[in-house]
This record gives sequence, C-alpha cells and structure tokens, in this order.
Amino acid sequence: MGNVVVGQSGGPTAVINGSVLGVYQAAKELGADHVYGMVHGIQGFLEKNLICLEDYLESGMGRELLRRTPSAFLGTCRYKLPQIAGNEAVYEQVFAVMEEYQIEAFFYIGGNDSMDTVKMLSDYAASHGKSQRFVGIPKTVDNDLPVTDHCPGYGSAAKYIAASMKEVIRDVQSTGLTKPTVLIVEIMGRHAGWLAAAAALAKGEDCDGADAIYLPERVFDPEDFLSHIRAVAETKNTVVIAVSEGIRLGDGRFVCELSGGADSVDVFGHKQLSGCGLTLAEMVKSQTGFKARAIELSTLQRSAAHLASLTDADEAREAGYHGVMAAAEGRTGVMTVLRRLQDRPYLCSVDVHDIHTIANQEKTVPKEWITEDGRGLTEEFIQYARPLIMGELQPLYIDGLPGHLVRK
Repeated sequence: MGNVVVGQSGGPTAVINGSVLGVYQAAKELGADHVYGMVHGIQGFLEKNLICLEDYLESGMGRELLRRTPSAFLGTCRYKLPQIAGNEAVYEQVFAVMEEYQIEAFFYIGGNDSMDTVKMLSDYAASHGKSQRFVGIPKTVDNDLPVTDHCPGYGSAAKYIAASMKEVIRDVQSTGLTKPTVLIVEIMGRHAGWLAAAAALAKGEDCDGADAIYLPERVFDPEDFLSHIRAVAETKNTVVIAVSEGIRLGDGRFVCELSGGADSVDVFGHKQLSGCGLTLAEMVKSQTGFKARAIELSTLQRSAAHLASLTDADEAREAGYHGVMAAAEGRTGVMTVLRRLQDRPYLCSVDVHDIHTIANQEKTVPKEWITEDGRGLTEEFIQYARPLIMGELQPLYIDGLPGHLVRK
C-alpha cells in the first residue's frame, strides 16, 4: 500500500484516537511509507496542514499514550464540503493534495456529517476517473449512525454517564433533607436519546437508579413531568431525573427554547442546544416549591478517557484497522460497521457497508425500548448497552494524572 491519510471530524470521543492507531497499524503492516494525519480534518487537509504520524508513534510510549488520549489528537473540524455541482475546484484541490503527497487512500473518522464528506469525495472520484479510495470510520458518542450495531465512542460515554448517575444519586441521597430536592441531569442528545438512555445502566443492587429518564424520541409533557415528580416526592425526599438536551414539546420546540436556548446554529444548520436542565429546574421550583438544581454533563461525557470502556477502545481500533484492510482490497465509498453476533458472551465482528445508505441518516432509540410511560428504558436496552461498557482501559499515569499524547 502507498501513502495514506487519516483525519477526524465532528465531536470527539474518549476513544477516537484508537481508530487513528488502528489505521496506522494496518497501513504499516501493509507497507505504507507514510501515514499522514490531517490537522483539523478536511479543512486542514485543503490547507495542506498534515503531520507524519511516524514522528509520534514509532518511539517511546507513543502508541499506548495515543490509545489513552481523549478528544481528537489530530484536531477536529465542522467544515462542510459544498455540493459537487458548481464547486469542482474544491474537489480538485483535495485530489491535488493527495497527488502531491502520493496518497492512495483517505480515511475519515466521524459521524453523520463526516460520512457525507466520504460519500461526496468517493462520488467525485468515481465520476472523474480518480483511483484514490475513501473509507469512513464510525465515531460518535450519539450512537446514531445507521447500519452499524453501535458506534465507537458510545460505550465509553455510556460508562461515564452511568457512573456519574450513580455518584450524583449517592450524593443527593446523603443530604438527609426534609424538604424534597430534585436534581435534573442534562445529557447530550439532539434527536437520538442513546446517551440519556445510558443513565438506565446506573440501576443495580447498590443503586436505585434515576426516577425518570426522558428521551427526544418521545414528546415531552411538562404536566406529566411535574406530576411524576410530585408523586415520587411523596415517598422519598430526593428525585433524580435524566434528560436529553434535545427533548421537545408537542409543538416541536426544544424545551431549552422556553428560556431562550437554541438561538444559534452551526455550519450544518443544527441548533446549538443549551439550558434544558436549568429550564426544567426552574419549572420545578416555580410549580412545586421543591428545591431543584441542574447538572449539565456537557463535554465531560465524551472526554472521560480515565473511565473508558475497554470494549469500546478495542472496537475503535478495530474499526480503523479494518477500514484500511477494506481499502487495500479496493473498496471505496464504504464505512466500517460493527455486527453484533451475540450478547452473552458478547461477540462482535467488523464489516464494511456502502456509505450511501449511511451518510445523512440518523438512528434513534427503538420505540419498543422505551417504557410505556415514556420515563424509562426496557430490559432490551439494558441487554444491548451493558456489553458496550465492560472492561477498563487503565491510564498511564504521569505525576499522578493520566498521561496524554500531544501534537507538537
């Protein structure tokens, strides 16, 4: 195999760099002279902002540190490639850089919008007689890419969310207050509630779990929400609720818009959500008189590599590794996907699938996995998610803290 390039795009995860490592290891096994990294994704690639990964991974603890480094080691971006028609110059610029660096294969690690980049580049290559190959590597804590059973990054985020829920439940229960206290935990998730659903994993022999979990797959009813809190408060003094940031009212508005959130949009036209938890906490205080506060897990849920799932870390590496193998076989315009073979013991394989049925599509939590009252998850979800959080990738400590690999 000739030279290859790998990039990262969109929101990072705790294990995204494992996919970079997988690409690197496979490419080197196949004889690649250079494995280039795009600094800040396709945007950096267009500016020829590339590094040689050999400089970081061929000595010392580089590979082990990379695997344990959260967020995007190469830097990420949210750059949207324009449509091909009328914008051929941008695409020709991509291929000019590939030819200058003698790059045969392009690997892009990301979610929905990143897979659209892979689709458009592979389509342009096919229609213009280009021989370079383009492969997508799935990555998203949102777990909303279709076809693949789950996405690398989700398992570690789910592990962090479930662990954090256990800890905040323990904290609020220890206060011993006589006046009911309500805690709202706001979790990422615009249209798909996979992350908030992970709060259900906190329930076990040593934890009662959340008193309700609200996902964007169901319309949010404020009156039912308040009624449920009042009912729970009749039997205990603490109420803990998990909510997706993207829960909506019956009229389509995001709950956070009730207090002025979601005013700005990103380059892909997505509203920037903020303040759902605070909005609900204020609603509880004003309507019930209970003490209420909100916690927003924010970027912590996608960057907590110290609590990464070993299963997730291993699958992130495998997704990158098998992407290179697919390209070596001549495949292009595809994404690596995870195929679940069985739950107990958990077994998963890696395959590839046509990018055209994946890009710009979104997979939500199955309706049948949400309880009839809309406030929880069924055992089917637990069986699906539990294997993904299993195992621990122990940090390499430096001066008492987890060590990371840093780009020069």
